[in-house]
Amino acid sequence: MNLTLADLLAPVTPEQFFAEYYDKQPLHVQGGAAKFASVLSWRQINRLLDQTHIWSSQSLKLVLDGVPVPPEQYCGRATGRDGAAVQQPETAKVAHWVSRGASLVMNDVDSLTPGLAAVSEALESAGLGKAQGNVYISWQSHKAFGSHFDTHDVWAVQVEGEKTWNIWEGRAEWPIAHPVFRLPQEHHDRARGKLRGKVTVKAGDLLYLPRGWYHDALAEAPASVHIAYGVHAPLGMDLMSILLERVLYEVEFRKPLPRQDGTAAARFALTSRAAQLGQRLSELTRDPKVMDVLAKFVADYRFQRGGNDLLAARGLAAPAAPGGAEEGGEAFRVVAPGSKAVRRGAEWVLKAPSGAVSLAPAEAEAANWLLARPDGTAAELRAAHPAVDAEALLRRLAGAGVLAPT
Repeated sequence: MNLTLADLLAPVTPEQFFAEYYDKQPLHVQGGAAKFASVLSWRQINRLLDQTHIWSSQSLKLVLDGVPVPPEQYCGRATGRDGAAVQQPETAKVAHWVSRGASLVMNDVDSLTPGLAAVSEALESAGLGKAQGNVYISWQSHKAFGSHFDTHDVWAVQVEGEKTWNIWEGRAEWPIAHPVFRLPQEHHDRARGKLRGKVTVKAGDLLYLPRGWYHDALAEAPASVHIAYGVHAPLGMDLMSILLERVLYEVEFRKPLPRQDGTAAARFALTSRAAQLGQRLSELTRDPKVMDVLAKFVADYRFQRGGNDLLAARGLAAPAAPGGAEEGGEAFRVVAPGSKAVRRGAEWVLKAPSGAVSLAPAEAEAANWLLARPDGTAAELRAAHPAVDAEALLRRLAGAGVLAPT
């Protein structure tokens, strides 16, 4: 699966985004239910959660009405694959908290499925920085977090349900992930300022928030799922790290600083040395070799993920095409909720976004069976309705805009 920044932003162009919104103000892009259907689905969420060994109390967190659920209340002691003791989420305990309205946060998921990785790739390929993704699953009228800012740009991709975001006028000045920016909720409630606006984000929508912008959100549909991609851009502080490595080769930086005995002469000597070192740092920032290192650092500032093809590496097969179907065949999700085949005289008709679809009686029965589910595969449809050409029916419904491949 391949996506670009233009795909994520459409109909807004990347040029318009960088000119008017990037690091300047929030942007809400309305899509359609099919736009991000291939990024993540309920089927994939359950499949990921069933990979028990990849989850711990750190990678999977539960929050009920703003209060984190203690790990011991949804996890059990287990032995990890490396033999170490871990706190591992237990299905029954997680289900109990979900039944009470607890939100789930699945951390660091940006490499776990082709769809999740495709969005990460689109953001990183545009030179925006390292894209790390968390899935937020919430339920109607249960708020997980109070007003806050993030220490990175936020790209919220809504894949299920609806969520209303409060966007406030306040913005922290380019905060970073450091204890100095871990502030109490009372501070956030004051610093957020006045309400800038409410934004209802629906399935297929995208919400961009610059770093430091105050916000909070509440699910408006029975269930809501969005992936929050935190995009960490390279910072001015990173130049200091590069310079620190460079000055290892500078004699003046390896010398001891002037000893301080409280006299004016000692203070003057220290001030003079600091000015001398500062002047040399200024010269180094104009050194072409240092700038080459910095330019490469910025250009390569992204996570390395995917691309494994072992048979091709051995020369035993041609390189695989990107975005291949998952094991078990392609799944289709319903993107026109409420659609149903109904009888019109001697015919069965399904109203679809692209127009009416005529169906044979057996096809109508199979279509209604499928439309009553969040998604389905050809194998599942064949098993439930063997008299129907499952692949052909799925293609017709997808072409009519009722289904979308996941």
